Amino acid sequence: MFEAHRELLGSTANQILGWSLEEMCLEGPAEELTRTEHAQPALFAVAYATWISFRQRVGISPSVAAGHSLGEYTALAAAGSLTFEDGLRLVAERGRFMAEAADAAPSGMAALLGADRATADLVVQTSESQGGTLQIANLNAPGQIVVAGSDADLDWLESNARDLGVRRAVRLKVAGAFHSSYMSSAADKLAKVIEGVQFSTPEFDVVANASASPHEPEQIGNALVEQVVSPVQFESSLEAIETSGVDVFVHIGPGDVTAGLAKRTVPDAQVFTVSKMDDIDPVAESLGTMV
Repeated sequence: MFEAHRELLGSTANQILGWSLEEMCLEGPAEELTRTEHAQPALFAVAYATWISFRQRVGISPSVAAGHSLGEYTALAAAGSLTFEDGLRLVAERGRFMAEAADAAPSGMAALLGADRATADLVVQTSESQGGTLQIANLNAPGQIVVAGSDADLDWLESNARDLGVRRAVRLKVAGAFHSSYMSSAADKLAKVIEGVQFSTPEFDVVANASASPHEPEQIGNALVEQVVSPVQFESSLEAIETSGVDVFVHIGPGDVTAGLAKRTVPDAQVFTVSKMDDIDPVAESLGTMV
C-alpha cells in the first residue's frame, strides 16, 4: 500500500497533517492510531489510495457511490468532488472536532441487535420519557440499528433492552456519541472550515448519509455538516442505489463492514470486497466477466 502510494500517503499527507501517517499506520501504537483524530484521516487516506489503484486496474467508473460516515468523504473524493488534499484536511479537522466533543461529554454508542425501526423508536421514546438522551445514530441494515447517548443512557439501555424488545444491546468501541446532538459543537466548528473548501460537481452520483439521496453540488458542504449530528441513513442509501438499477456493489477500503451491510440490505446483489491491494486483481477479473 505505502510503496504504491508513497508520495500520497507519505510526504503529501504528512505536510497536511503535521504528523507521519505512514509511521502511525505501520508502527502505531494501536491506542494512538485508533483515536478519532488519527483514525479518521488514516482511514480516509488508505481508502482513497485503494480506490485509485482499483480504478486504474478496472478502468470503468461506478454508476453511483455511497460511504458510511467518514466513508462519505472518500466517496466524494473518488467522484472528483473533493481533492485528496482538501478531503484529508477536512477529515483531520472533523476527527479533532469530534474528539473534542466526545471529551466534553462522556458518551458512546450501542448496537440494538435484532431491533427494527419501530423497536428503536420505542427505545428512544422510553429513554426520553425517563429523562434520557438516547438518539438513533445509524440505520445500517435490516436488524442493525445503532443508538447514541451518554454513558448513563447506555447503562440504562443495557439494563432494559430485553424489556423493550431488543435481543441485546452491544456497546461499540467508539470515543463518543457520533451522529447525534452530542456532536453539535463539532458540526459548528466543521461548518467554518468547510466554508473555505471548493466542491466540484461529482463525476457520478454520491448518496448523502443524512438524506439517502444524491448530493446536490451546491449543498455538499451543508450535507457534510448535517451528517455529523444526523443519523446515517445507510440502509435507505443502499436501497436507493438498488432502485436505480445497480446490482453489483464493491466495498473499497479497510475492513468489510459496508460489504456486510450491502449483503443484508440488498441480498440479490453481487457484493465484492477490496480491503487491501491483493484484493484488486481478483475482483477486477470478476467484474471483467460481467461487463
